[in-house]
Amino acid sequence: MKRTVLTLALALAVAAPSASEAQGIEAFDMLIHGGRVLDGTGNPWFRADIGVSDGRIVAVGILDNARAERVVDATGRYVSPGFIDIHSHADDGSARIGGSTIRTDSIHRKAAPNVVSQGVTTVVVNHDGRSPWPIRDQRSILERQGVGPNVMLMVGHGTVRREVMGDDFQRPATDAEVLEMQRLVRQALEEGAIGMSAGLEYVPGRWSTTDEVARLAEELVAFDGVYISHERSEGADPMWFWPSQDDPGPPTLQDAVMETIEIGRHSGARVVASHIKAKGAHFWGSSGSAIQLIQRARDEGVRVWADQYPYATSGSDGNTRLIPAWATLSRDIDAPPAEQLRMVLADPARNAMVRQDIQHEIRRRGGADRVVIFEYPREEWVGRNLQEVANERGVDPVQMAIDLQLEGDPERRGGGRLRGFSMSELDVENYAAQPWVATASDGGIAVESDGSVHPRYYGTFPRKIRRYAMTAGALSVEAAIRSQTSLPARIMGLPDRGEIRVGNWADLVVFDMATITDEATFFEPHQHASGIDHVIVNGEFAVKDGQILYTLPGQVIASQRGGRPGS
Repeated sequence: MKRTVLTLALALAVAAPSASEAQGIEAFDMLIHGGRVLDGTGNPWFRADIGVSDGRIVAVGILDNARAERVVDATGRYVSPGFIDIHSHADDGSARIGGSTIRTDSIHRKAAPNVVSQGVTTVVVNHDGRSPWPIRDQRSILERQGVGPNVMLMVGHGTVRREVMGDDFQRPATDAEVLEMQRLVRQALEEGAIGMSAGLEYVPGRWSTTDEVARLAEELVAFDGVYISHERSEGADPMWFWPSQDDPGPPTLQDAVMETIEIGRHSGARVVASHIKAKGAHFWGSSGSAIQLIQRARDEGVRVWADQYPYATSGSDGNTRLIPAWATLSRDIDAPPAEQLRMVLADPARNAMVRQDIQHEIRRRGGADRVVIFEYPREEWVGRNLQEVANERGVDPVQMAIDLQLEGDPERRGGGRLRGFSMSELDVENYAAQPWVATASDGGIAVESDGSVHPRYYGTFPRKIRRYAMTAGALSVEAAIRSQTSLPARIMGLPDRGEIRVGNWADLVVFDMATITDEATFFEPHQHASGIDHVIVNGEFAVKDGQILYTLPGQVIASQRGGRPGS
């Protein structure tokens, strides 16, 4: 009897709750209290508290009796998953270590201040077919040095093409070369790459065939990897096309989209048409046909998506060059661009050729009234468009472009800095409205000393919410949030990010819907977004009370077979 009583007492002691449990108190590392939760799925907001422990979300609900080491009062604020940038140039194969890259010892770059300040908690890097080689070295550096946001690594198609073909790449690859490229893609995936990027409008991808790329994309399927492509064209013709010397009939945007679809259909991999647009005044309105092609393919079962940056102008540095490189950058002539152009213009036949190409480039950049001068020795022209200054001078826009080169900075192509607003806002809105289009920046790491950069480096994600959801109404706020959280997570195969739910990593953004705005402009691009109160990466603050902390809570998120942490 005595033994039975003792056993019962021990059992009751083991089952007895702690003091905090007895009072119904839950304890967390962090508690976000009183926020309006937009969970990333596209659902309307709901009132909830969020408990975080060990870097993960462990509770979502009304947690009135909870306590935590760190409490965030989100009353009157919105809480969403951290934004996922699936096309980032925070690092790639063309980046100089220690320069404008996340792969550096500089805390001001590896903390990615311009990235996290707009709510981004994960970046996907190594785009346009460019990646360091081998991937394991890049991964090792990032893991050793620490990073602000989470980082996912692609392997570049152009990189493996050069590794196999060397400088002899201006042709289709042989079957043996494709087999060797497949081996290198597999190696990169085993080292942690989560997919393959391509730059089919660039060197050396420009000379690849659809079959070559599709065969390489087949390697992604076993790793649940994704193919993301800068396609062969983003308008009526590719950026390398000059009518004075290239054969007519180059690939159009529609041709490029169909190729991406075919690569997805043939390989079975997930594929993405990256920074999708309709470039050129003569090509505006063509978003409809590209959308129809992708939607039909999706209806047929092809796993195809797209991403976009929400701006009507392209070019990372805002340096539109209207005069063709062949007329200003000859390797055979040791002279600055202005002097080389004078030599070209002195030859009547070449004079006609360069004028033909300038006219083509003006049209491709949106027309003379949408090419704006941002830097030039004559300050009275700064802020005005090419058509205005041409009218003032009494010449046509082609001659004005020539005059800008000849009378401006002789060492600088174009004579100054111009930017072409080559896309129609209607096309940008049309793409934004599609439920399979993710938001992406196509921007990299930037600090003020870097000079001119595209405002997308600082403002992409708040801009999608403010301009295209709240102002233009192209999509709902809930859909805008989804386009930069759960949608890119699904595209990238991230099962535990992109949504606010128990078990997911605590990548979170707390923001003020009334004030969230992109502040970066084309004249003053180094301006952080407003309205972002807190950015949390893996349960740690990257931004707190609107202040960038320069912390390094990010992880390198590798492929499943490459050892994805925390999965």
